[in-house]
Amino acid sequence: MSVVSDLTQLPLQEQIAQMIVVRAAGYLFDHQIRYPSWEPSNQQLRYWLETLNVGGVILLGGSAAEVAQRSKQLQDWAKIPLLIAADIEEGVGQRFAGATWFPPPMALGDIATRDLDLAKQYAQKVGEITAKEALTLGINWLLAPVVDVNNNPDNPVINVRAFGDDPSVVSELATSFIAGAHRQQVLTTAKHFPGHGDTATDSHFALPVLDVTDQRLAEIELPPFQSAIAAGVDSIMSGHLLVPAWDDAYPATLSSKILTQQLRLHFGFEGLVVTDALIMGALSKVTSSEELAILAIEAGADILLMPSNPDRAIAAIVNAVNNGRLSQERITASVTRIAAAKEKIITAQTGDFLPELAQSEGKQTTQGILNASLKTHGNFPLPLPKDNQPRHNLIIVDDLLNCAFLDRHTSAIALPQQLGYELQLLGQAQVIPPPTEHPPLTLVQLFTRGNPFRTEAGLSASTQAYLKALSQKGVVQAIIIYGSPYVLSWLQDNLDTEIPWIFTHAQMASAQTLALQHCFDPSQLSAFQEKYFV
Repeated sequence: MSVVSDLTQLPLQEQIAQMIVVRAAGYLFDHQIRYPSWEPSNQQLRYWLETLNVGGVILLGGSAAEVAQRSKQLQDWAKIPLLIAADIEEGVGQRFAGATWFPPPMALGDIATRDLDLAKQYAQKVGEITAKEALTLGINWLLAPVVDVNNNPDNPVINVRAFGDDPSVVSELATSFIAGAHRQQVLTTAKHFPGHGDTATDSHFALPVLDVTDQRLAEIELPPFQSAIAAGVDSIMSGHLLVPAWDDAYPATLSSKILTQQLRLHFGFEGLVVTDALIMGALSKVTSSEELAILAIEAGADILLMPSNPDRAIAAIVNAVNNGRLSQERITASVTRIAAAKEKIITAQTGDFLPELAQSEGKQTTQGILNASLKTHGNFPLPLPKDNQPRHNLIIVDDLLNCAFLDRHTSAIALPQQLGYELQLLGQAQVIPPPTEHPPLTLVQLFTRGNPFRTEAGLSASTQAYLKALSQKGVVQAIIIYGSPYVLSWLQDNLDTEIPWIFTHAQMASAQTLALQHCFDPSQLSAFQEKYFV
């Protein structure tokens, strides 16, 4: 019997459970859980999968090897094969250590401004490698690519996650990513419909408003979604944002005018419509969690991502069907789409080839993107200060407690230390005091980019004041920016134009290595390079 007939013949409660995707830690043991309010214990998770028959899981955290074991464990608990998803917009290594971590999509958009064909080749290769490595870990649903057009420099949550600010470039690169991913048996996702790029509010905290005309939507936000649909994208994720031109009452996730009339009927999308996480702050003040689940289905969603309480959500939806508010046909339509998606991926080989992770193809692609998108200004390599001259390696990061890309051995820290620089590490989450009256010669390294749960897109006011003061004192030897190009623009507008700088969109160890190889004379690094530059 096929998965389709199995799902449509399940009891109503279990059909509805198939429409739920819950979050779980990629770690194997309960004591490793980092976010207990979002990630259930193994006992709770097993109950959801075995007894409720929940249809899918979204994973976060854990090493690649551990996640491969975890996904097998979850599939063993489930009565029906699971959708196992992850937000892997920058490769599997972005979330799960040990796999390939690619530069952010905006690096590809930057390459596209000079060589669109090369950027498309890289985007396709990124999609293919991401899909291949995801399957190796048992992940069969990529919550990627982001197809938002990031034309708002103050956007704190999309930023470098987008391919850029040009709808045509975003369309070309997104469809190339999808084509590459579809060389494997995985599902792809275009997000966040109808477009989260021109907002200055993080929907994890509050409800953004995309207050533009219908014509503007058609020109900027919508073309990448239309291209993704034409390319056969498997699912589209709704954005938690209010779009008054289409619906001035309900956010897109809860709007039938947007998800049904526009996405389904006008654009002809026949795949899965999945909500963004229902626990996010953009929706938390709209109504109760149970009502959110019902409204999302009424709007046209097939899959509810991360309802705050799956048990209560399922019970509320069952009651809505029983009292006639939701029809059985509406549930059947979603379950049928879910079944079709599961049939597409059910025969995919997963979890058996861990040695294939982070192989030469992924490393070469990463290095190619880094090289092609690196920007520099001024005279490099830097001359080393005299042996007795004090010098600081000032590293400023968004959050000192959440920067997995930095460690004692990573190039941004270890290499300047070997060259006599004293480490000074500051976090933008704290107020940065002004520099001392007579600061030493300083190499500045800035790690800042848009990310979920950041309230600002770039440099904090105290960071800006600190850098201006250093610049005025004439002690800045060079600046390396890892992340947001909008931060680079601020530096160019506000600091001494004679200060040399290096810019890369990426923050991982390989990006640090490349930047510092440009910063210093390779002959100065020879012994160190053999040990750390791999």
